[in-house]
Amino acid sequence: MTPEWSDFRIFLAIARAGTLGAGARRLGLTQPTMGRRLKALEGALGTVLFQRTADGFVLTDEGRLLLSHAERMEEETIAVERGLAGSAKELDGLVRISSSDWFGVHVLSPLLAGFSLRHPKVVVELLTDSRLLNLSRREADLVFRIRPFTEVDVVSRKFMHVDYALYVPQHSPDPCVGDGEGLSLVTMDEVFGDMPDVSWLRETFPHAVVALRSNSRDVQARLCAGGAGMAVLPVPLGDSTPGIRRVALPSPPPGRDTWLGYHRDMRRLPRLRALIDHLIAAG
Repeated sequence: MTPEWSDFRIFLAIARAGTLGAGARRLGLTQPTMGRRLKALEGALGTVLFQRTADGFVLTDEGRLLLSHAERMEEETIAVERGLAGSAKELDGLVRISSSDWFGVHVLSPLLAGFSLRHPKVVVELLTDSRLLNLSRREADLVFRIRPFTEVDVVSRKFMHVDYALYVPQHSPDPCVGDGEGLSLVTMDEVFGDMPDVSWLRETFPHAVVALRSNSRDVQARLCAGGAGMAVLPVPLGDSTPGIRRVALPSPPPGRDTWLGYHRDMRRLPRLRALIDHLIAAG
């Protein structure tokens, strides 16, 4: 029996996720289907590709050998898809965008609404995700990040500079800069503890106490509005959140540049080009 490309996709999903269930969720399939197709692939190849352990699926030596070949097959298949997509002429079809949650809600959503009115046949799918989705694998067509892209096959440019500011609950007094004694902070979780605004808070209010942390800027804004403490927020988010106000400081928090990137094979895709032009002109 000759293996099919779909079976290799299932193999890759299991190898990357480590379990049948997680791999099934990635592909939108059922776990029994994943197990049945993996068994068929192993039968066709005449070898065992995974060791089944209590912690999940671990590649055998034969599985590791197949992995590199399957990844090259995936790259070629996606390259064909990108090439065909790039030859399309009409402004219709799907464009998948990835950004952080607050940026998607407070910056991109109003701009995308305007684009949809101008190009109703183009379906824009906005994924607000903290993961860095892979442009080469077409997990997204257009990605917005706060760090420049370094991938050689990605075309990128600076999209906009976002100012940040310190916010406090609406009726709270202005904090005493340089002290922070008796004040509470709402800030990023420890995974993002090296971000510039987190360092600025620690240096500006060395005696303040961290009350709450979250990896979501929208959550931080809501916590601040609820009286949990002061927070550094992107101005587009902070200024639109009821119940908080911006504090004017001699040395405000550092802002961040936002970059957009897309795979170079997609640069001639008319609907993507039209969307980027619209976002840049309206942003």
